[in-house]
Amino acid sequence: MNETLDPRRHAYRKDLADISLKGQVEAQQFVEGETYQVADASAPLHAEPKSDTYMVTEALYGEHIRVYETHEGWVWGQLERDNYVGYLPQSALKLGHVASTHRVSALRTYIFPGPDIKLPPLVLVSMEAELAIVKNEGQFAITADGGYVVAQHLSLLDQHEDDFVSVAERFIGAPYRWGGKQSLGVDCSGLVQVALHRAGIMCPRDSDMQEAELGHALDDTQNLSQLQRGDFIFWQGHVGIMLDETRLLHANGHHMATAIEPVAEAVARIAANHGPVTSLKRLL
Repeated sequence: MNETLDPRRHAYRKDLADISLKGQVEAQQFVEGETYQVADASAPLHAEPKSDTYMVTEALYGEHIRVYETHEGWVWGQLERDNYVGYLPQSALKLGHVASTHRVSALRTYIFPGPDIKLPPLVLVSMEAELAIVKNEGQFAITADGGYVVAQHLSLLDQHEDDFVSVAERFIGAPYRWGGKQSLGVDCSGLVQVALHRAGIMCPRDSDMQEAELGHALDDTQNLSQLQRGDFIFWQGHVGIMLDETRLLHANGHHMATAIEPVAEAVARIAANHGPVTSLKRLL
């Protein structure tokens, strides 16, 4: 089996693989898969088909997933947006592909069963959730399956924010959750990914991928005085965003929230417990 292909972003196991990887990996069976969409507010993605294992990421409402196996209430598949591979509960998904037209631009918004904000909502969806909007009616956008969403909480797929740091700031106070990528619970790399996506910048999911692929490295890893707004600071297994020259914004387990703190204090604390800064990166 080709060990150079990251199994987090390439769908292959010893027994089963994506047909597009035929000739690149060894597997007993290659399949084309079927497209599903997330029907719940979000769907947890696990490394194993067990609900009591770590959630490694999550798929948000309306996201598309290529499913290669369905077994005992779980699907094994690959997220279309960032290619992440894992197991999701089948009950959170629906078979089929409805082309998305909009994304949620607010931190969260409700989908209502009719054009009235007093109605009991159907579901609460988070920033970067995808929707298929068929028409507008007053203050509402109407989805393909008849839901009503406040239109000002949405943006077209090709409309983006100007400043990803400002997007990340909206998550201040959001609880820390391993594998999360919404304001109801977010981890360090999930915060970076969602903020960059809102700004139209593609970003991988995990902090080691982000460290390898985002921007360019600053020369002196220990020179904090060169940092500016929008720079990234990486540790082994952690990432934060510089809010300005001296303050760090990051979702972290110390505060159990998305928080701002002096970068020098964060560097000292993390070094004492987990190790030194591994790189400083700046977007091109």
